[in-house]
Amino acid sequence: MIGREPALGLLRRSGVRIQGDRSLAWWTSLAGVLALAAFVYNWKAGGALHATFARRLWFPATLPGVFGSPGFWYSLAYCACVTAFGVRRIRRTRTQYVTWQTLTLIAIQIVPLFLLPYLVLPWMGRHGWFDAGASRWIADQLFPATDADPSGREYWRAFGLVLAWPLFIWNVFSAKPLTLWLAISVAQTFVAIPIIVHRWGKGAYCGWICSCGALAETLGDAHRAKMPHGRFWNRLNMTGQVILGVAFVLLGLRVASWVAPGSWAGSAYDGLLSGWRPLGIQANYYWVVDVGLAGILGVGLYFHLSGRTWCRFACPLAALMHVYARFSTFRILAEKPKCISCNVCTSVCHQGIDVMSFANKGLPMEDPQCVRCSACVQACPTGVLQFGRVDRHGGLISVDRLVASPVRASEAASNATTSA
Repeated sequence: MIGREPALGLLRRSGVRIQGDRSLAWWTSLAGVLALAAFVYNWKAGGALHATFARRLWFPATLPGVFGSPGFWYSLAYCACVTAFGVRRIRRTRTQYVTWQTLTLIAIQIVPLFLLPYLVLPWMGRHGWFDAGASRWIADQLFPATDADPSGREYWRAFGLVLAWPLFIWNVFSAKPLTLWLAISVAQTFVAIPIIVHRWGKGAYCGWICSCGALAETLGDAHRAKMPHGRFWNRLNMTGQVILGVAFVLLGLRVASWVAPGSWAGSAYDGLLSGWRPLGIQANYYWVVDVGLAGILGVGLYFHLSGRTWCRFACPLAALMHVYARFSTFRILAEKPKCISCNVCTSVCHQGIDVMSFANKGLPMEDPQCVRCSACVQACPTGVLQFGRVDRHGGLISVDRLVASPVRASEAASNATTSA
């Protein structure tokens, strides 16, 4: 059996575990993790479990104010995971790039995505910061008053300061147009993000800012090699384009419902977003995309198919950034003479990119799926790869100063010592 094909039969009979094999234990553990994820997200997202907990006064329903919200405890646990596993990642991968990237992700997750909506803004509201004048108008535009929240305002909309449309749709798809959020969303999605992608690539957002990426780069750090590769999986990358198309349809219907209240557009929008119940099951954008794909599958597949399944296959904002990436100058540069075609760079890519197919030809890697996680650069045993920029003719513009390759960092330190 020794020859061109791997001796899989011999290895299996010898009891050697082979990466990618799907045993009964693998499927059983997958089902268990998905069941747990379904439980958590149904409880957190206001499903039947949330209603049951509230009716029976189970934790946290008996706690006052924001502490009685499942979202608060979910976000607290999310921050704890990002922080704990982020520290582990920094200790495991001692490069400048990983250190600064991980610290940035932790800071963004804790401050604007947890402290601001759950503690800082409610505290400001209780102390009269939003009671009069211009501050009240701003608060009414950004955090409308509501009786449904103990804090009295929709402070959860602050998530939109980091999570842009169409990843976070709720600040745009509001019952009445919120002028400031519309302006912020347009500036984020169609101005700031295209500029960022052009200069630093899609990964500047996915790998340094997004909360989905924060958990994927920390909790999912040890599971990068589990992302499936191949033609079938590459075809699934189009799922995000479909969801992006649905988001644009919803946007058109939402705008039409603002212009003509009570029209068919409003009914169609309500059906797609919240009111469609085939066979009595609530199946709409919120439960299918936000809860099902981004939540249950996105997190539930971390330990079996890597932490970037949602990011790679289904995220609508990532799908939009793929369009922007066609005009990006960001590349992963490859030094061909150093490449030994070991395939390590491809195996650790949790976006499913065949990095080696670029590296062993000395070509700048320009796949729009890249999220700048630096795993391929860091894992390369010979220091072939590095982050940089090229012009439209393929000419080198610059190389990143923040070193992501330990081999290149060691070489630079050695050269500096020799020069001294």
